[in-house]
Amino acid sequence: MSAPRKLFVTTALPYANGKFHIGHIMEYIQADIWVRAQRMYGADVAFVCADDAHGAAITIAADKAGVTPQAFVAEIAAGRKPYLDGFHIAFDNWSSTDSPENHDLARAIYRDLRAAGLIETRSVEQFYDPEKGMFLADRFIKGECPVCHSKDQYGDNCEVCGAVYAPTELINPYSALTGVKPELRSSDHFFFKLSDPRCEAFLKEWTTAPGHVQPEVQNKIREWLYKDEEGKGGLGDWDISRDAPYFGIEIPDAPGKYFYVWLDAPVGYLASLKNLLDKTCVEAAGDGISYTDYMADPELEQVHFIGKDIITFHTLFWPAMLHFSGRKAPNAIYVHGHLTVSGEKMSKSRGTGIDPLKYLSIGLNPEHLRYYLAAKLSGRNEDIDFNPEDFVARVNSDLVGKYINIASRAAGFIGKRFGGKLGVVSDDGAALLATLRNEAEALRVLYDGRDTARALRDTMALADRVNEYVDANKPWELAKKEGMEARLHDVCTVCIEAFRLLTLYLKPVLPALAENVERFLAIEPLEWAHATVALPPGHAIGEYKHLMQRVDPKLLDTLFEAPAEVAAPAAANTDALPGGEAIAPTIGIDDFTKIDLRIAKIVACEPVEGSTKLLRLTLDVGEAQTRNVFSGIASAYKPEQLVGKLTVMVANLAPRKMKFGVSEGMVLAASHADEKAAPGIHVLEPWPGAVPGMRVR
Repeated sequence: MSAPRKLFVTTALPYANGKFHIGHIMEYIQADIWVRAQRMYGADVAFVCADDAHGAAITIAADKAGVTPQAFVAEIAAGRKPYLDGFHIAFDNWSSTDSPENHDLARAIYRDLRAAGLIETRSVEQFYDPEKGMFLADRFIKGECPVCHSKDQYGDNCEVCGAVYAPTELINPYSALTGVKPELRSSDHFFFKLSDPRCEAFLKEWTTAPGHVQPEVQNKIREWLYKDEEGKGGLGDWDISRDAPYFGIEIPDAPGKYFYVWLDAPVGYLASLKNLLDKTCVEAAGDGISYTDYMADPELEQVHFIGKDIITFHTLFWPAMLHFSGRKAPNAIYVHGHLTVSGEKMSKSRGTGIDPLKYLSIGLNPEHLRYYLAAKLSGRNEDIDFNPEDFVARVNSDLVGKYINIASRAAGFIGKRFGGKLGVVSDDGAALLATLRNEAEALRVLYDGRDTARALRDTMALADRVNEYVDANKPWELAKKEGMEARLHDVCTVCIEAFRLLTLYLKPVLPALAENVERFLAIEPLEWAHATVALPPGHAIGEYKHLMQRVDPKLLDTLFEAPAEVAAPAAANTDALPGGEAIAPTIGIDDFTKIDLRIAKIVACEPVEGSTKLLRLTLDVGEAQTRNVFSGIASAYKPEQLVGKLTVMVANLAPRKMKFGVSEGMVLAASHADEKAAPGIHVLEPWPGAVPGMRVR
C-alpha cells in the first residue's frame, strides 16, 4: 500500500473589492469536495486561501470610500465567514496578500529571479490620467477593440472577441475613472524575462508533462506559448511593476515602484500556508513543522483550483516564477469553466446571477447546491449551467427520493420491532452489499479526478439498485405477515448498511448530512477504508429523524425574484396635472428606501449601433468599476452634450440583458406622458458640489 499523499491545496484568491459571488462559491465547493475526499483516503492536506488585497482598483475604491486601503480590505475580509461556513467550505487558513509573510516572500522571489538574470529594467510609454494624476492600470482604460471594434472594452483584453492587446492599441481610449483622454508618458518598469530561452524551454516541458494541466487547457496554452508559422507570437516579457500611487508591495531598491498585483497575488498561496504553519508551530510549542521543512518535502504535491479566465497567470507566469526562483513548480493546475444560469452568462462586474447569501437567508439547503454543482462538474474545463427546474427535480429525485428514502423505509422497523439493533444479513442482501462495496475504488478514482458528475451518477445508480431491492422485498408488507420477523430484520439491516455505504460515497459532497447520519447510526466518522467492513449484527443505531427536506420550488422563485415593478398609476384625476398624467398611488417610506439613488458622472457616451433611441452611457457611481447603462434619450441629447455631466441613477435596479449588451441601472429623466403638451426629455442634473457615489435620499 502506498504512503498517504501530502497535499498543499489552494483556490484562486478572491479580489478584496467586493463580496463573494456564486463563481467563487462554485470553485470553493469543488476544491472542498476534492480535499474532503483526499482526507477520507488518508491524505495529509493543507487547504488554504487568502484575500487578494493589492492593486489600483483597491487604491481607488478605498479613496472613494474615504478609508485607507488596509481598512477597506479588512472590512471585506470580515464578511467572508458567513459564506464559507454557510456552504460548509472548510479552509484550514485564510490570510491576505498584505500580510507580512507575503511581503517577505514576494520580495524574496523577486530577488532570486533578479539573481537568475531574469529581471530587466526598461522605459515604457504608459497611459496617464492628467485629471487623476496617476498612471492607469489596464482595467481603468477603455476604448474600441483593435480586433473586432467592439466599444467600451478594457485595456488588456476584449470581452467580446477575447483578443489580448496592449492598452496603447485601443482605438479612442479614455480613462474609466474620469472619462478624459489619457496621455502617453514614459516610466521605468521592471520586467520578468519570460521570452528568455530558459523560460520557454521550461514552460514547454512543464505544461506538457502528464497531470500538470488538463488536455483542453494544454491546447489553449499552445496559442500563447508557441510561435506561428511566420515566427510571430510566443512569450513576451512580463511587466511586473506599477508606479505610485499604488497599494501593494514596494519593489526592493526601487522607491516608488510596486509589484504588479499579479506578481504578489499567487505568492499569497505560499504566504497563507506559511501563516498557517507558523501559527501551528506556536500552538504546538515549537513542535510543529516549519514552512521551510514542509515545502522541502519531495513528496509534497502543490495543487491549485482556478477558473479559466486566469489560466495565463497560473500556467505560465506562476510556474516560471517558482522554478527560476529556486522553488518547486506546482504539481497540478485544475481549471474549471464558468457558471451560467438558465444558459445565460453571469458577470461579477455586473452583479448578475445567484446571490449566495440570499440563497442561504431564504432557507435553501446549502448541501442541495453542493450536490447540484458536483453533479455538473466533470473535472474538465467546461462551463456548467444552473437551471432552477433541473435543480429542484434532481435534488428531490436523487437525494430525497432515492437516497434518504432508503433509510426512512427501514429505520422505523429497526427501532420499533428490533430494539434499534441490526440483524444478520442473508445471502441475497450480502450480494447486493458486495455490489456496493465493489464500487468503492472506482468512485475513489472518479473523486480523485474531480469527475464528481460521474461519481454521483454512479452512486445514484447504486441507490437505484438498493431501492429495487426494497421494492422487491416490501418491508412494509413483511411487517404485517406472521413468521416474517427474521426476514424483515434482514431486509431492514441490508437497507441500513447500504445507506451507510451510500453516505460514505456522498460524504465529500454532503459533509453536514454525513455527520448527522454518523450520529444516527452511532458510528465513527466515515473514512474510505470503512467501505470494506460492515456494521456487525447487534449494532445499535439511534432514533431516526428526518434527514433532509425536499426543495420548495417557491424558494427558487424567491431566489430569482426580480425587483418589484412600480405600480401602474391609478385611473384618478387625470386633469390634475398638465398633460394628463396622474400622481402614482401613495407609497410608504419603506417602499421609497428600497430604491438606491446615486449621483453618477457620465464619463463616456456614444450612440448605439442599430438603435435610433438609445445612447450607451458609461457611468462612474463611486465604485471601483464603471457601469454600462443604455438610455432611451437619443432624441433629446447628443453624446458630447452629456460627457462630464453629473446625473442621478437607480443603482440597485436588476441588470437587464438587451440585444446591445447588459444595462446596469437606469438614469433618471423627466418627460411628459403627452409629448404634444410638453415635448422633450430632460436628464436630471444635480447642483455643483455633488460627487459620484453620493446617495440621493
